Amino acid sequence: MTGARRPGGSGAPGGAGATRSAGTSGGPRDAGSTTAEDRADEERAVAQALALVSGQASGDAESAPTGGPSGRSTGSSGDSPRPDDWLTGLQNDWPDTPSSGEPRPRPADEPHARGSVPPGGTPAAGPGTPVTGNGTPAAGPGTSVTGDGTPATGGPRPRPADEPRTPLHAALPWRAARRVAERAGWTRAVHVERVGLGGALGRVLGAPLAALTDLPPFDTSAMDGWAVAGPGPWNIREDDGILAGHGACAPLPDGAAVRIATGARVPAEVTAVIRSEHAHADEAKGLLYAQRPVSQGQDIRPRGQECRSGEQLLPAGTVVTPAVLGLAAAAGYDELPVRPRPRVDILVLGDELLTAGLPRDGLIRDALGPMIGPWLHALGAEVSPPRRLGDDAEALWKALTGSEADLIITTGGTAAGPVDHVHRVLDRIGAELLVDGVAVRPGHPMLLARLGSAGPCLVGLPGNPLAAVSGLLTLAGPLLGGLAGRTPDDPYRVAVRDDVQGHPHDTRLVPVVHRAAGEPGTAGGAEHVVPLHYNGPAMLRGIAAADGLAVVEPGGVRSGTEVEILDLPWASATPWTEGCFT
Repeated sequence: MTGARRPGGSGAPGGAGATRSAGTSGGPRDAGSTTAEDRADEERAVAQALALVSGQASGDAESAPTGGPSGRSTGSSGDSPRPDDWLTGLQNDWPDTPSSGEPRPRPADEPHARGSVPPGGTPAAGPGTPVTGNGTPAAGPGTSVTGDGTPATGGPRPRPADEPRTPLHAALPWRAARRVAERAGWTRAVHVERVGLGGALGRVLGAPLAALTDLPPFDTSAMDGWAVAGPGPWNIREDDGILAGHGACAPLPDGAAVRIATGARVPAEVTAVIRSEHAHADEAKGLLYAQRPVSQGQDIRPRGQECRSGEQLLPAGTVVTPAVLGLAAAAGYDELPVRPRPRVDILVLGDELLTAGLPRDGLIRDALGPMIGPWLHALGAEVSPPRRLGDDAEALWKALTGSEADLIITTGGTAAGPVDHVHRVLDRIGAELLVDGVAVRPGHPMLLARLGSAGPCLVGLPGNPLAAVSGLLTLAGPLLGGLAGRTPDDPYRVAVRDDVQGHPHDTRLVPVVHRAAGEPGTAGGAEHVVPLHYNGPAMLRGIAAADGLAVVEPGGVRSGTEVEILDLPWASATPWTEGCFT
């Protein structure tokens, strides 16, 4: 990586807030072409996505919960949602088409959707209308029904074990999917544990860090020199002086001076500390003379200058860095309240994958198994060794139902091919699909599910390598951040060099490399990012050379436009972290 990171954006048009303009051909477009209708569509999608994980039924953007981990709001009351509330109205309140107007194609063997005709049944209700098990229109959104689909009173209708779940059939906007994933992590009840300072490095504070004492706890000398009282010249006291680590000394009488060391406790009645190099001691006369003017309190650190006892030093969600450990120790801590590292299981699917040697006979090397574990470790997770299951639906079912992890990652099998078993196995388990497709390229068929109210979450990554990277950045990263209690990084923007082609309707994630201001080849001497080649869904050559991905809005961007940048987890890592907060 070259160049400074996170410079902060100026909000130039054509970046994160810009959506496609009507009739775009997929090439670069002028910045600022966002229409009010486009923005309203995305705001509604985001509000509905957040309603998923907060239990809200409103589709208005104004009612969408906002806020960060510290005191983040999850509803009008600001209380944390109950684990089972966030999926209320999942099937009844979700749109059948994304804001782009492009519904996800329905596999032939997938259960019928709203508005379709189930085999042997009557036409179901139109888009957005809830349906009964046989496809007939049911009561309005949020209304419970009886076993035959008629409105009932009381709680929601239990789903019979053999009744297929209605799929979402809507690729979420990219930002909405990320926010759903983050909130999914935050809504899980994760305990806070206390660990010694030596074991807290890289963890995330589970509670605010408040000072247990004043800092400094008493008036201390900021320099080696002389403690003096009153105006000079001063009579030098004949003793060994005041050293750090000693208790309180007797008050210093007016007109007296005594040697003092850095960090030593300053006696009462001291006017100032004079640095050794700024004083002259006349040993013959026993007098100390100042060679510069002396001001009241100079070079004295007064008690509580940095903080007072009980003052909050850091919020919950802060990563415990070496500096945080030092601050905690100074503030009186022997242990810290931290969140546990999320546990992750990785399941590699696909009969065509080799674990060693050259590709042969229609078989290819598994690129995801070696990559995903270290990637998740860099995101702060405790990762089990990858398990390779092939294309075996029964083995997948056993692995999912037997997992004790907080998050399960699967690779491949999320589309609609003959051996793509992930959707069918999730339906067999009774999992709730939170995200079923994202309007992003590459990585469109990624998914996020929850395996029961108390079960783990699952992120299904596409099988193509760069598409899987897109899924890690879109769903796995925000979800792990929520599980770990980590405060999200603020997005930042950098100008992109060269035009970047866009998808007509979806967001694109393009590998880039930073170029620092003044570096040879930088346009006008300003920092920018350079798009890298080899950025197809099955390619890793571009991402291997990248230090981030540019978020390219539908329609593309022109050279010089500022775009949002997603850092790779190791791009800004320091050696002790091995990643963002590991």
